[in-house]
Amino acid sequence: MGYGTLYDSLGEAPAALGGKAAFQDILPITKPTLKIDGKLMRRIEGTLESGMITNHELVREFENAMVSYLGSPFAVALANCTSGLMLTLKCLELRGEVILPSFTFVASAHSVLWNGLRPRFVECDPLTFNISPEAVAEAIGPETSAIMGVHIFGNPAPIGELEEIAGDAKIPLIFDSAHGMGAQYRGKKIGNFGDAEIFSFSPTKLVVAGEGGAVTTGSKELYDNLIVGRNYGNPGDYDCPFAGLSARLPEINAALGLSSLANIEDFVGRRNELADKYRGALSMGGLRFQAVDPGNRATYKDFALVVNEEEFGLTRDVLELALAEEGISTRKYFDPPVHLQKAYRKFGPPSLPVTEGLARNILCIPMFTHMSEDILEKVCFAIDRIVGSAEELAKQNNQGPLV
Repeated sequence: MGYGTLYDSLGEAPAALGGKAAFQDILPITKPTLKIDGKLMRRIEGTLESGMITNHELVREFENAMVSYLGSPFAVALANCTSGLMLTLKCLELRGEVILPSFTFVASAHSVLWNGLRPRFVECDPLTFNISPEAVAEAIGPETSAIMGVHIFGNPAPIGELEEIAGDAKIPLIFDSAHGMGAQYRGKKIGNFGDAEIFSFSPTKLVVAGEGGAVTTGSKELYDNLIVGRNYGNPGDYDCPFAGLSARLPEINAALGLSSLANIEDFVGRRNELADKYRGALSMGGLRFQAVDPGNRATYKDFALVVNEEEFGLTRDVLELALAEEGISTRKYFDPPVHLQKAYRKFGPPSLPVTEGLARNILCIPMFTHMSEDILEKVCFAIDRIVGSAEELAKQNNQGPLV
């Protein structure tokens, strides 16, 4: 990717060294891609006119659309992904430990803790960023009640290996699939694996419902319990068999979700195109990207760079600060990893070297479905000229933080 025109207009000096910023208005890390059309507005208007504004016809339509798209037997729409994780663990009536990665968003672990279960954190694969099946196998013990895999940034977890481990141990396998709608594992859509998969439809995801989530499962019993569980655990007669949650999905959120889900294949295709362009433009010493196993399809909910300070010439944190000066938002997902956060340190382990190394060096750069080629080029240009001034930026950083 050539940057001649951009160098001519913006100069060679990065903004952190006094140059003109690549973006005058802040470029966010992501933006929701919303298809606002007549069909969406008619659904919303119909809902408002009916007065049935929560957990009604559009929610059922949204659930049916998920079943149709994924091919999963059952789908339960919920207020958010976290409530889906919490209710799934509750309905499985687990006791003891749940094995899960530490390199994940905290909601994965929160759902475990809120159910009175103990999280057993294990290592991730340094290339795919997903949970290591070898680490899972080593962690299985008499207190293990379930395994939770996570499709990090929409990159399918090692499902086959995890299914084999869970089957041998005769314990449930669930997936935090918050990033996974539209992903495929060996040609089969995410949403059809394990005992349950739990999705998110918050504004950072490909399918956006404002807020929202869903559980897909092949178990009729689990499905029935989730339907009850999302309504306080009330089966209709107020004689609750278990303590549920208030986790109903509003109708307007379902309308947004329906509009978004109808375009999911286009959205995933576009994100893969953008990821390919990023990889091509940023293939330079000291940067590497998340590996996707052959035969799988990732959603690229986020696009991550892993910085090797020695080869790149700058630390991840200096790159982050320099990009902020360019008007480019970034995120250090997931730093600190969950096992080092205050709420979870008591659960151990004291160290997960692969996870900690990845967390220290990862930086997610802007990625959204409707990102233009021009925006992507300017992000890459900003990184290119930062690299060109790496030595000076490193010296400046040694004298104090960039301002």
